[in-house]
Amino acid sequence: MAAKRPSSEAHLDSLADWLAWQESLHVVDIELGLDRCRLVATKMGLKSPAKTVVTVAGTNGKGSSVAMLDAIWREAGFSVGAYTSPHLLVYNERICVNGAPVPDADICVAFQRIETARGATPLTYFEFGTLAALWLFSEATLDIAILEVGLGGRLDAVNIVDADIALITAIGIDHVEFLGDTRELIAMEKAGIMHAGKPAVCSDTDLPVSIKQVARDLPTRLEVLGGSYRYADEGAYWSWWSGETLKTALPKPNLEGDYQVCNAAGVLKVIDLLQDTHSVSDEAIARGLRNVRLPGRFQRIPGVVEVILDVAHNAQAVEMFVRTLAELPIPGRTHVLLGMLRVKDRDAVIRLLEPVADTWHLATIVGRRGATCDELQVSLKRTLGIHRSVRTYDSVASAYHGVAAMAEPGERIVALGSFLVVSDVMLSLA
Repeated sequence: MAAKRPSSEAHLDSLADWLAWQESLHVVDIELGLDRCRLVATKMGLKSPAKTVVTVAGTNGKGSSVAMLDAIWREAGFSVGAYTSPHLLVYNERICVNGAPVPDADICVAFQRIETARGATPLTYFEFGTLAALWLFSEATLDIAILEVGLGGRLDAVNIVDADIALITAIGIDHVEFLGDTRELIAMEKAGIMHAGKPAVCSDTDLPVSIKQVARDLPTRLEVLGGSYRYADEGAYWSWWSGETLKTALPKPNLEGDYQVCNAAGVLKVIDLLQDTHSVSDEAIARGLRNVRLPGRFQRIPGVVEVILDVAHNAQAVEMFVRTLAELPIPGRTHVLLGMLRVKDRDAVIRLLEPVADTWHLATIVGRRGATCDELQVSLKRTLGIHRSVRTYDSVASAYHGVAAMAEPGERIVALGSFLVVSDVMLSLA
């Protein structure tokens, strides 16, 4: 594929200009493979993004784990870069240095460096962002860079960096068109972020065999939850231990859901493995867990009608969402606002939400990748049969305004199914 260049008339003066232009470059949103990024990184003379690099992959729990690692290491006094995706409100959320999004101007400089170097090499939107993050982190002289995989692991652009530690979080069924349709196949792709001689941590409570096999073949040291490290949930607090190291009376992460303790356990093992070079006190761990923030993950917005936002968009994530919601019963109705991308397993998500949904508000996600409200309604009828409390809307914003108008005091609205749903509801609430 020939790479497009900015025309002489094109003036990419703003971040918005750059992003719009990048979206026009590639006919596909996702094109897995490392060769393009490696070639451009070499042309850029790209250095390591930090003294120590941690790469995080998994179906669910990646963002939470990155946020906790970032919060704890910053509390311990280290300079930290965190690269995540996708964003909710502004692109800059993806590239943070010491907890602050990198300014537009700096990202534009990085994009210009990439554009100058890439020549005829085509890059996707995500590859531009990954290379920009790596360059910006290298310029910032960081102690630690935390890189979240966008999709899969083995062939994701983030994997051009030979990380010092790989963290693999919970494995579920998602992105089957790229990664395979079983946990074992998906796990094998995620395990591609492990590198020979570099330790890896897995925080999945049901370790896929394929991850063990990849670790054995490399070989690399694999730290497994329930094996080399463990935790115990003790109600208000929790404990963690590995070998001779024991940590007690740990505060719960400042993130809703008991499953976040499982994510935190993997985070503590990563911190434990780097303790010799990046010493972290128990006090810094406690502060980091108390102070961690991550919008859009069972985010509760109080009010006469509470609003709960969650980016959950696959069966595993929705199951955890429903379990957490069930632990917070209310006397009034729960209104479900749902929007999804067309490729997602809509039937499975609807089936899981059925026990907690009193009314359904199905929203079209505008754009070629979004499922329409009619497609969602077909899935709902196929899964649940005729449901008397279903309304459809041509956008997420109109769905939110519609459900907000009918919700009564003491009831709640839950909005989920996609990052785009959470983003649009946030904008409606602003």
